[in-house]
Amino acid sequence: MDVLQKLLAIEEIKQLKARYFRGMDTKDAALLASCFAPDASADFRGATTDPRTGINATPSSTGEVLQGGEAIVATITGALAKLQTVHHGCCPEIEITGEDTANGIWAMVDYLRMPPDSRVAEMDGWGHYIESYRRIEGKWKIQTIRLPRLRVDVRTRS
Repeated sequence: MDVLQKLLAIEEIKQLKARYFRGMDTKDAALLASCFAPDASADFRGATTDPRTGINATPSSTGEVLQGGEAIVATITGALAKLQTVHHGCCPEIEITGEDTANGIWAMVDYLRMPPDSRVAEMDGWGHYIESYRRIEGKWKIQTIRLPRLRVDVRTRS
């Protein structure tokens, strides 16, 4: 792969990640599904747990490694359905590892506003998405995704 092809692949992966964030925040399951390889895996364990208090803002979506694009999308859309969310990713470190493979790390921040009946009112989080990508039929897809957190601030209802 020459330099121009690598730069094009990196830009396509940036666009993929932008669609992932938009799919989550707009609750667009079809858009979100288009981001994942069919055999993708997602590790969100502990991704919404405040390390200081142990409060997990969305325990149903962070208990196990998810296998398969359909399962990942179903879990994400189910967990976020009643929430207002804003996700931002920046500072991508993307390494093209082969003709159809790549790895990436994205700094991220997110804000989640929980439904009125939730014990948790809001969550702010900071961390990094650590991902691998695979090009399938000419389109880059997320193959693996993991979200270790640096910090989670949870505000509970009084």
